[in-house]
Amino acid sequence: MDEKEIAASFAPSVQRLRAEIGKVIVGQDEVVDAVLTAIFCNGHALLVGVPGLAKTLLVRTIAESLDLSFSRIQFTPDLMPSDITGTEILGEDRKFKFLKGPVFANIVLADEINRTPPKTQAALLEAMQEKNVTAAGVNHALPEPFFVLATQNPIEQEGTYPLPEAQLDRFMFNIVLDYPSFTEEINILKTTTGEGMAKVSQVLTAPEIRQYQQILRKVPVTDNVFEYAVGLVQRTRPGTAGAHAAVNELVGYGAGPRAGQFLILGAKYHALSKGRFSPDIEDVRAVAANVLRHRLVRNYKAEAEGISADEIVKRIL
Repeated sequence: MDEKEIAASFAPSVQRLRAEIGKVIVGQDEVVDAVLTAIFCNGHALLVGVPGLAKTLLVRTIAESLDLSFSRIQFTPDLMPSDITGTEILGEDRKFKFLKGPVFANIVLADEINRTPPKTQAALLEAMQEKNVTAAGVNHALPEPFFVLATQNPIEQEGTYPLPEAQLDRFMFNIVLDYPSFTEEINILKTTTGEGMAKVSQVLTAPEIRQYQQILRKVPVTDNVFEYAVGLVQRTRPGTAGAHAAVNELVGYGAGPRAGQFLILGAKYHALSKGRFSPDIEDVRAVAANVLRHRLVRNYKAEAEGISADEIVKRIL
């Protein structure tokens, strides 16, 4: 297929993918779409929600619907960097060799990522940013494509280590999971208390995902969309000429240039998944909350008055 045919097949492929995931995951359509956005944009996603909202099941189901290797890391306070990246072992030939850790997979589920100390979080940071692992001075490339989908429990703070801002900025999206509706919760009970769970079929292979990622990069963007994305990011920076009034009052630090990159990439996915071959301003607005909410550092006034980052993003938009 040529590039036009590949681009035209993107929206039907995403629809098939959503349908397969929907066999297991009830509702949460916006969350599923946000995770798929991160995957096709070659980014990482942080899923935040209270226990029991199927965060882990969602990631596992998406991995099953894609022909990709999958590993799950349960983060705990005693987890060491080598438990994630791998370690040097002495072989039978009396030579050291590198034993790869669970991070060497296409999709890595970092479960409860805020339960491990900064030293171990930093080991994952290199993998997320550089797409490789350094051990004994040797670089080991991670498989392509590579995504980290991390979960975080927002209500338990005892025994947790907040993610540093530098690592938060590596996540393309911060996706908030909410409680299901009454009807959705009934359907959840019906599907999870019966004889067995539905089986998910594989929809896309790794080469097809790489192909779509490359096509996504080639989607044309008009200057007015670039200008809107940059203007939106600059409105989050307190004390600057373009800052929003609410930002000057409530935000200590705003978003960096990486936010603008993710706004444009997310807008490209949003447009292409709807069958359109160029994004507009509404596509940027559609992904803005997931891109910006974890990049706004609220000041004391915002925290004291209980004003969330989401509320600030709404005012900016």
